[in-house]
Amino acid sequence: MTTDHIRYDILAQDALRGVVRRVLTDAARDGLPGEHHFYVSFKTQHPGVKLSNRLAERYPDEITIVLQHQFWDLTVSDVGFEVGLSFGNAPEKLVVPFDAVSGFFDPSVQFALKFEVAGLEQDAPEEAMPAAPTLAKPAPRGAASEPDVAPAVPQKLKTEKKGPKPLKVVPQSEETPPGSDEPEKVISLDTFRKKK
Repeated sequence: MTTDHIRYDILAQDALRGVVRRVLTDAARDGLPGEHHFYVSFKTQHPGVKLSNRLAERYPDEITIVLQHQFWDLTVSDVGFEVGLSFGNAPEKLVVPFDAVSGFFDPSVQFALKFEVAGLEQDAPEEAMPAAPTLAKPAPRGAASEPDVAPAVPQKLKTEKKGPKPLKVVPQSEETPPGSDEPEKVISLDTFRKKK
């Protein structure tokens, strides 16, 4: 078998993280259009993630946040995003590099992306970890409180503990149930484009 020196798997994940960056940039600038809202899952111990010790203890591996009605100060850069949320009526500011994002889900249109997250070596020296992104501050976008319990992670976003798998974009309605003997369907991105 030929070795993939180009690493198409990494290029595809980077491109799809660009989709998340674009969607969050538009939401930061214009607000959420229509019924769109986002579940964003990320690894809490990933280098560059900033959150309170309280949240890090409560969610030692991964957390899913909801960006719908109750968030503020959403700021997006090329490397990550910052957002204000409230957990248990306590305001929190989160800084999340896009490399830490493990899943993205927009339930209004059943669109989901799942990412492999690299760079979580627990024994990495402190000086080897990159600094969190510094982002410009926009005007506040309103405030309220997020649920004090993290929402249930949609089945599409749960990560498996096995080794890395190739990235697949599969519409939720066409996904093969776990344990099924049917082969998995890999769907092209053209499937998601609106037909006129």
